[in-house]
Amino acid sequence: MSGRSTYPLKKEKMFSQIRTYAQNYSYLCISRLEKVRSVQLMMLRKMLRNDAKFFVVKNKIALKALMGTKFGFDLKLEEKFKGQNLLIFTNQNPFKLSILLSKNKVPLPAKAGDIATDDIVIPAGNTGLQPGPILSEFKEVGVPTKIDSGSIWITKDTIVAKKGDTISPKLAGLLSKLNIKPIKAGLTISFAFMDGIILSEDNLILDLDKIRNEIQSAYLEAKNLSINSNYFIKETISEILYRAHQQAYNLALNAEYITKENASTLLQKYEVIGRQIYEKLKEKGYN
Repeated sequence: MSGRSTYPLKKEKMFSQIRTYAQNYSYLCISRLEKVRSVQLMMLRKMLRNDAKFFVVKNKIALKALMGTKFGFDLKLEEKFKGQNLLIFTNQNPFKLSILLSKNKVPLPAKAGDIATDDIVIPAGNTGLQPGPILSEFKEVGVPTKIDSGSIWITKDTIVAKKGDTISPKLAGLLSKLNIKPIKAGLTISFAFMDGIILSEDNLILDLDKIRNEIQSAYLEAKNLSINSNYFIKETISEILYRAHQQAYNLALNAEYITKENASTLLQKYEVIGRQIYEKLKEKGYN
């Protein structure tokens, strides 16, 4: 009897906590608990103790508790909750949180049936393995090899699986023998609620180098447009004035209009012309 009476109370407490967190935090991120180690969760809880609350609960309880909150507006929300999920209530921007989580993943050995989290490359070099039946394993996954000094060498870097591919038992076994740990394990945000919209996992993955390059490129294009249209802003005013000065200098020089900046250049020009005239006159017999 005590067990039966305690269970509803436990669910009621979870329900109440979720409702409270939904009210007190700005964002909700959902992460599937696949290949996540307890030590990683403990580390992230510690890192985000002032910014987030981690909550593991059955999907039905989570869905029921979120109804009527700012996070329960999507009628198809139930379709998104599959498997065991972690609810992360946070005041930290989901994009920033996604980057933080990606930096705290750990490499794990591949198992048959795993999905490659990135392209898997077997690098060129000495494997330290002795020739034998294992040579056929390299051949089956398309890795070129040679025998040198009694060991197997891989002759070039070889991609043996693309991101999203399912890893076969033979490939998993070979990677294990080579001590290659290609699976990045840790928390990944499956989807997040942010300012009235739902962001998917793809939306939250940011290529910071690409974004940085795009911003730099946009800045340079805007700067060049400002210079070419003579639009003065603090970043371009010195370059526009310098260009205008050069244009005015060249115009005065070509028009032979003497200024203090071009006087020496024009005098040198006249001196050269004078010498040329003098030489021609000498050729004609004038002294």
